[in-house]
Amino acid sequence: MTVIGHGTLDAVSEPLTVGAAAELLGVTTRTLHHWDAVGLVHPSDRTAAGYRLYTAVDLARAQRVLVYRELGVALDEIGDLLDAPAADAMATLRRQREALHAKTLRLQRMTAAMDRMIEARESGILLSAQEQVAIFGADWQPSWVDEARERWGDTPRWAQYAERAAARSAGEWQRITDDTAALHADLAEALRAGVTPGSPRADALAERHRASIAVYFDCTHAMQVCLGRRYVADPDYTAFYDAIEPGLTAWLSALIDANARAHGIDPETATWA
Repeated sequence: MTVIGHGTLDAVSEPLTVGAAAELLGVTTRTLHHWDAVGLVHPSDRTAAGYRLYTAVDLARAQRVLVYRELGVALDEIGDLLDAPAADAMATLRRQREALHAKTLRLQRMTAAMDRMIEARESGILLSAQEQVAIFGADWQPSWVDEARERWGDTPRWAQYAERAAARSAGEWQRITDDTAALHADLAEALRAGVTPGSPRADALAERHRASIAVYFDCTHAMQVCLGRRYVADPDYTAFYDAIEPGLTAWLSALIDANARAHGIDPETATWA
């Protein structure tokens, strides 16, 4: 039994009208008219009144057109396939198979990337708890990521963070961690050296700090000012930065404010935008 469209070839005992053939094949009459016009499938029989009819042979050819079309073969190539010698047809089909295989691999990669994106949006970071502690340090709490998702999960910044996290390997996270540690060491050294907020060296450090935030999401100077305020207002942040160097929290906030002024931002009115 040969299945085609909404019926079977075995069920065809008499030539069919265009409408009946279209219903059996699962296509529109317009499609059949187009195939006729471009020479793919011609109805080869007629009624006594002159209406054109599709025989079982015509329908079998139409079925082959549907099969090739499902495989992604262009209509102008299908005609050549239907009428080509077997060897030429096989060569064309092999090329088509290679193209389909390549497309399948691309779709598999896209699916895997989408899975990672979904997982990143849900979990925030694609590292196990053990990997997080190994990379971010013994004081790191994996639950912090969950808390951040609960607080900011519906924001555009979280979406950016998730998109970037989905593409990062453990090695890339380690590089980011090392860069942040180097920044903190340089900030502490600058504070000890008496670097003044607003000086060229201070502004360069403020820009490095902003860049360290930008690896997670786009960070404007105004947003950086808001982060600096939070560092000072939140005891946990204050404890973290002052543990690196006493007084670092307030000094870093002042550093950020001075650099923002140099870029036309008034720290007193800066907002998270």
